[in-house]
Amino acid sequence: MMSAQVQQGQESKPSGMSWQSTPPPFPKGPYSPSKALEDIDGITYALHLFLGSHMVESEQYFREYDPKMERMYIATGFGLIQCVKGLMSFEDEDLVDAIAHVKHGNMIASQHRKRAASLPTRLAGLVVGSLNTSGVGFIKSMTPVERHAELVYAESLFEKALLGIVYSGDWLAFIKEALNMRTTINIYRQLGKYLEAVDAEAEANGLGREDPSVDVHFRSGVYLGVGMSNLILSMMPSKLLTIVELFGYKGDRYAGLAYLQKAGGWSAESDVPAIGIEQEGVRRTICDMALLIFHLVLSSFTFEGVDIRMAQKILDYHIQRYPNGVFFLFGQGRLHLCRSQPAAAIEYYRKAMQAQNQYRNLYQISFWEMAVANLALWEISESLDCWRALLAEATWSKATYAYGVAVCLLELGDEKHQTEVAELMEKVPNLRQRIAGKSIPIEKFVARKARKYKQQGGRLALGALEFGYIFLGIAHAPRSVILSRMLPLVMAQLAAIDEHAGEPAKYGTGDGRGENEYWDDRALALFLKGLCLRYLAYPDPDAVLDPADEDAVKEGKEEAEKAARAAFEAVFDVGHKIVYDHYLVYYAHYEYARLLACQGDKDNARTHLELVLSGKPLEVNASSRKGKYSMENALHVRAHAALETFR
Repeated sequence: MMSAQVQQGQESKPSGMSWQSTPPPFPKGPYSPSKALEDIDGITYALHLFLGSHMVESEQYFREYDPKMERMYIATGFGLIQCVKGLMSFEDEDLVDAIAHVKHGNMIASQHRKRAASLPTRLAGLVVGSLNTSGVGFIKSMTPVERHAELVYAESLFEKALLGIVYSGDWLAFIKEALNMRTTINIYRQLGKYLEAVDAEAEANGLGREDPSVDVHFRSGVYLGVGMSNLILSMMPSKLLTIVELFGYKGDRYAGLAYLQKAGGWSAESDVPAIGIEQEGVRRTICDMALLIFHLVLSSFTFEGVDIRMAQKILDYHIQRYPNGVFFLFGQGRLHLCRSQPAAAIEYYRKAMQAQNQYRNLYQISFWEMAVANLALWEISESLDCWRALLAEATWSKATYAYGVAVCLLELGDEKHQTEVAELMEKVPNLRQRIAGKSIPIEKFVARKARKYKQQGGRLALGALEFGYIFLGIAHAPRSVILSRMLPLVMAQLAAIDEHAGEPAKYGTGDGRGENEYWDDRALALFLKGLCLRYLAYPDPDAVLDPADEDAVKEGKEEAEKAARAAFEAVFDVGHKIVYDHYLVYYAHYEYARLLACQGDKDNARTHLELVLSGKPLEVNASSRKGKYSMENALHVRAHAALETFR
């Protein structure tokens, strides 16, 4: 069963690390629900295969272990893998297949759950607590298998809801799945209270801080569920959170992170986890991956609780455990990107692509990241190659890939590609998709920009740099790249615009709309100038700088921050003249607030963030804007997150 690649991975493990190199024996005889927990060794082995980049072997092991898919942990574990496949591909066929497997796993878990008490018994339980009809008492009355079934049921219900939201095309289906999410959160809350209660009893009885009768597999599952519930709720937009809190739900971000860290025994004081492989629960690695996603991916939208150092610890541990693990190689790439080391990030993304050839969609994730990293390096030809590869193969967002190809070709400025650019820009609006009946924000943005390109007669100012900004390509760019490549490009564009300062109507197409184009392009160039100067003065806090860069930051800091403030303020001044790119004014207020915060002026920073969140038309002449401005919800999430750091 074990391939040469797996054996090679085993040989390269560091001392003290173990790989379950021999698969557990397949079960014999008919399945009995009372023995459901005996399958945990099997699912642990399958999970190790999957994380070691042997995805097909993992799937095959599931099928051979339980051909009927009647065993609780095997059926739900296989459903989880199909869920990951579906979310990676976004293909209807894969999503439908994943939903079917997850529903089946959910049904199997439901069959293992403790039967709910009858209505008369539940009513009597309101008076006689010993009847244990709900809450901690009800969970205590369960057998170990029934408690695991409760946990697995909540997990598969969450997967089903997530897949349903992605696949459904209407709000009715979205509301239905949201209700399933509510059920999942309720189950996790009860299981969390149960764990707290039995651990408190154990400590009171001198048995230690944790109840030794609770197995590590159940414990890690509760940590995962409670931790993720808190994180998800803590990251909801303020408007939605207000509604959710009416139903009694509130997320504590730090509590969520603490729960996820407990599964592996991670702490700020130590670089190594307190819980080793032999003592870990089956969901420990999933908890660690959830932490990595928060610190390295969701950190694009939030700040509070983000800890790049913690992500480094987790990656160091797992990259030794799974040297060819595609997910952890990808994580190393994200780590370097967050540290403004895009060249190093690209190397890890390439390693991730070489680690496996079984799930093609994982290649495409690396292509996406490499496309953005190359924009951060301002290597346009290399970024173009990645966008082309995505356009040819990937299905997540064809509109975004087509636009990425188009703006890179525009930046290269090759006359022979003009026809291709025009064809791509024409296609972009028609390539848009919808999730739960709603447009994808980035696709709405690129569709608007594609229409603007056409309206301006085949011209788009600073399209590639603007596109890179949206994906934090400037924030994660090395300081030397911003100084030598990005800022000169912006300054050259501003100089070209200023040539028409006396007669804006003659700018651009010169067909009577030149003045509109003039002010929009001037606002964009000023915005990007302010942004570049801001990162020259205040590099990202997680950025790793060369010694020469550190000296340069100190020497040019005052001049750069002064010029950055002037550029953002100039955007505010021309905001009322913007016709197409209204989002620039709002994003300028946000970036200006971030600059003020870096300077220590938190009061004025708070004022600008509150303006962004107020809903007021900050561009003054909002009558020319139809509906929301581009990327409005994303900005609100970031502005809210930035505001939270001041409290």
